[in-house]
Amino acid sequence: MGGGAGSTCLSWIPPENAQSGWQQDERNMFTFKVGKPNIGKQSNVIRWFLQALTLLILLVFILVVFLQLYSDPLKGITKKAPVSSHLATEHQEGPCLMKKVCPANQLGFLVQSGAANVVPPKICVNNKLVLGTVMNNAGDGINIVVVNGKTGETLKTDHFNMYSGKVEPLIEFLKSIETGSVVLMAVFDEGSTNLNDEARKLIADMGSSTIQSLGYRDNWVFVGGKGASEKSSFEQYVKSDESKNKYDNWPEMVEVEGCIPTYVE
Repeated sequence: MGGGAGSTCLSWIPPENAQSGWQQDERNMFTFKVGKPNIGKQSNVIRWFLQALTLLILLVFILVVFLQLYSDPLKGITKKAPVSSHLATEHQEGPCLMKKVCPANQLGFLVQSGAANVVPPKICVNNKLVLGTVMNNAGDGINIVVVNGKTGETLKTDHFNMYSGKVEPLIEFLKSIETGSVVLMAVFDEGSTNLNDEARKLIADMGSSTIQSLGYRDNWVFVGGKGASEKSSFEQYVKSDESKNKYDNWPEMVEVEGCIPTYVE
């Protein structure tokens, strides 16, 4: 039969083959439609993972900074040198880490001033903490512990804010101390602004040699007694000097440790 090229093409494509080709194309289209959402889900998973990883890194960084500041509260304000390991150890390990062992007939003591306006002072008697952060009885200004000079019993503790507080309560407290009592004092932050001549004289009468010189943000510790006839040798004083201060606007902390005989009338 004299068929052309068109008739020859039609004779080679059976209906069933044409349907099979359509079904194959339909499967290919279906596969493409299903695959595209899967790619989107994978992208969302990757994006979520990166966000979670970023958050985790941020939390670790904050935790590290917090631990560093907590372990060394003065690090952020140290001007010329980091806080010594000795200071950090004393405030972390102890309430009291006294180096001296006193005879049975003497009272042992350790008095530490505050460090800047961050670390409160600490006063120990016979290796027992009687004033400090743990006892929740230390504060700004002049911190005082009064001890029975015969028995070593702690009679009273208090602190007097000499920057924003009045001096009269301090004067009343000093006058109420009984003769023969051991008096231990330590400054925290600032202890001189409202300290008048009367209060200074009462402290000087207990044996202090430097209370008259105590100035703005100076650091000072002292151990004396009511009715003392001589000046005490247990006193440390350091003047606040911007060119020499260890903690920015505050000088280094000071401490005094020793043994004193019990009071004999």
